[in-house]
Amino acid sequence: MSYHLKRLTAPVSWQIAKKEEKFVTKTSPGPHNGAAMPVAVWLRDKMGLAGNMKEVKRILNQRQVIVNGRPVTDPKIGLGIFDIISIPKIGKHYRVLTDKKGRMVTIEIDAEAAKTRLCKIRNKRSVRGGKVQLNLLYGANLLADNTYCPKDSVVVTLEGEDRFKIVDHFPFAVGNMAMVIGGKHAGKVGRISEIRVAAGSTPNRVILEDANKETFETVEDYVFMIGRETPAVAEWGIEG
Repeated sequence: MSYHLKRLTAPVSWQIAKKEEKFVTKTSPGPHNGAAMPVAVWLRDKMGLAGNMKEVKRILNQRQVIVNGRPVTDPKIGLGIFDIISIPKIGKHYRVLTDKKGRMVTIEIDAEAAKTRLCKIRNKRSVRGGKVQLNLLYGANLLADNTYCPKDSVVVTLEGEDRFKIVDHFPFAVGNMAMVIGGKHAGKVGRISEIRVAAGSTPNRVILEDANKETFETVEDYVFMIGRETPAVAEWGIEG
């Protein structure tokens, strides 16, 4: 199994130098897909917090990088949209987002904002005891009531005894605010104006309207809810 890939074939969304070296760290299986950026690449190439892989491993082994409330020690674990990264030693906190060109960007946030994470519900199922388990897009799961539905988004806490407590809920519904996280409209934000249910295996289509009242269309899987009737766009560091 290869642990590296050629820089020339690295996802464009990483925005890393292609010709400085021949290889770059490959993303290992984890909470996101293969296009997710490895922690090592984020620390060294994006943020300049490490000069080489030896320094990356030293930082991680000292448990100095906290991702979504838990220390990360594997340099190949991928980072994806809305992940929260904290580095307590320097007092910095960050959120991973996608810009309007589909590129991964990192914005600095304050300590209070780093206590919660926006998550999309992939699916849900009934478990023993009559409870409902919500399976989230980035690999985690939690127990909740039957109020929540697949494709909704929830805001969960990341710290303390109440970790994964739901503190807000953005339903997948017409009139609510969403961000597109894939396809040619990746990074765009708009209000859902219509959900077109397709027959058979064809993906459902979602029509959104941006701040300029212009409409655009994407597939349902690319829609990530970020607010209700009142836009919560600024709260998540996204430009509308």
